[in-house]
Amino acid sequence: MRSFADVFGLAAEAEATAPGRVNLLGEHTDYHEGYVLPAIIPQRTHASISRRTDRAVRAWSAETPGAVEEYVLGFETSGRGWLDYVQGLTMALSRRGVDLPGFNLHLWSTVPIGGGVSSSAALEISVLRALRTRFGLALDDVALARIGQAAETEFVGAPVGIMDQMASSLGREGEALFLDTRTLAVERILLPREIDLVVIDSGIPHAHAGGAYALRRRESFEAAAALGVGHLRDLDVDALGRLDGLDPILARRARHVITENRRVRDGVTALRASDIPTFGRLMNASHESMRVDYETSTPDVDTLVAIARQDGDVAGARLTGGGFGGAIVAIAYAGTAAEAAGRIAGRYARTGRTARVLVPEPPGR
Repeated sequence: MRSFADVFGLAAEAEATAPGRVNLLGEHTDYHEGYVLPAIIPQRTHASISRRTDRAVRAWSAETPGAVEEYVLGFETSGRGWLDYVQGLTMALSRRGVDLPGFNLHLWSTVPIGGGVSSSAALEISVLRALRTRFGLALDDVALARIGQAAETEFVGAPVGIMDQMASSLGREGEALFLDTRTLAVERILLPREIDLVVIDSGIPHAHAGGAYALRRRESFEAAAALGVGHLRDLDVDALGRLDGLDPILARRARHVITENRRVRDGVTALRASDIPTFGRLMNASHESMRVDYETSTPDVDTLVAIARQDGDVAGARLTGGGFGGAIVAIAYAGTAAEAAGRIAGRYARTGRTARVLVPEPPGR
């Protein structure tokens, strides 16, 4: 990989990293101001910058190696692939009164793109951290998450909630973040010593800036409107009887979000009590809800989840991320994760697909 000095001919002046994430429970609840339970993964995106004397941003990414991309601050133009995330950040900062000088940016990452583990949020937060360090920006970690989400929704055109950016900005190893996306209140939940996480990329890429994700979001808000609320967060499971009067598709979308919010709260209770079987059952139920009610899974991902559940060392497994491909997350009993992950990936390979084990992180990384 080309270094910062190789690309720009000078030394970097600030460096920062940010992790990818998995979501243990709470999928498609964040844009309804609901509850989520993400945790970070070892893979990270690395951003290095130096100040320029003009208003240009010159950026290079090891993930799409080629010529340095360039634009001028204040003249951001969408449609330039990965550079849109950087352009979205500088536009979002400008709209918040942050007047940046030009800068050089060097990016490299071990967070897989399209794996459902928030490669975009890791890029956004790593770049914002580097900018904060180099230019002394008075922005706390929650502000970084808000700016990252704004870049993605307002410029890139991906209608995501704020979970990914909050997890990448505030997450810490060995913890899950119990996040209320309405108030942004965070409680750090220690992961029980009795479990290890297993994260496996199915090899089926997904993208949030596509039609299916946006359609699910739109349908869920249509369901909320039909039920007389602005966000499905405002309904609990005692309202499920009201779904019978809805269009069947809207009823399924609402049922997923309503029950998923309850699963997050029940999951936090289970983690606090180190009740691994209960937490595993909640993960399994979450996947079934995404598969049947929200229809965001795919046959290949379902196969991978089923293989994981059949492993004797796994207590629960589910799709993680927005869906339509990406990774799965499972909980394995402590000390068994590496072997379980190898067995799961091996059985999946026999179906003709190639999985990539992300956690436990492969040796030599």
